[in-house]
Amino acid sequence: MSSSNKIAYHARSISLPTRSNPLAAAVETQLCKLRSSDLTSSISNNLVGLTDLYECVEDFLSTEDEKCLDAVLDRSVMLLDVCATIKDVLSMMKQTAQDLQSSIRRRSNEFDAYMISRKKVCKIIQKCLSDLQKNTNKNNDAVADILTEVEATTLAVFESVLSFLSAPKQRSLVSKLTNKSATQQVVNEVTKVDVALKSKVIEAKEVQKALAALEMSLQDLEDGLESVFRCLIKNRFSLLNILNQ
Repeated sequence: MSSSNKIAYHARSISLPTRSNPLAAAVETQLCKLRSSDLTSSISNNLVGLTDLYECVEDFLSTEDEKCLDAVLDRSVMLLDVCATIKDVLSMMKQTAQDLQSSIRRRSNEFDAYMISRKKVCKIIQKCLSDLQKNTNKNNDAVADILTEVEATTLAVFESVLSFLSAPKQRSLVSKLTNKSATQQVVNEVTKVDVALKSKVIEAKEVQKALAALEMSLQDLEDGLESVFRCLIKNRFSLLNILNQ
């Protein structure tokens, strides 16, 4: 997986001022790392970076005013919902890949069943991407603060995961933002399986090889998203505790 695309922000471009607060500085450092990272060459690393970011946010929350935290609390449910949806997509894809592997070993080669499942998954992905676009658009006129940046970064990383998982014929939001057509997108582990199954002559061994690589990638993403999901839950509980004091 390689690309020159950087994490794209849908929120208004913000140049955060240097802050004397060391807790804010720690958050900004993590934001800068994620902002400069490559979208598709290290999605798993971006998820690790997102986990590190929220660990810094935990300490920073106590320095923000109640009005700001109320707004963040309202949006935290949306972030959890998006993360949960992506986790479900990964689980579905992983199960489908394992089922196809089993069918190849049994020599029943249930290729059509895999492609039918892929179409269902892609519909879910497209709806989620559309919902992300709507959610990020709401932030265009938001107050330019550090927590707005955290949310924008989180959504950008989530979008990169969804774009990676989408079908090769689909044009991701990342491609739209960088004016790249679908045919210019890098062929990743997901598309390699799709391409192998759409060949005129399907080679079972080639499909198995592609599936093995896909399962490894899905497992890495699944592990990373689980860590992010736990951080988001912890973040929401922290917000509730602060606001209820």
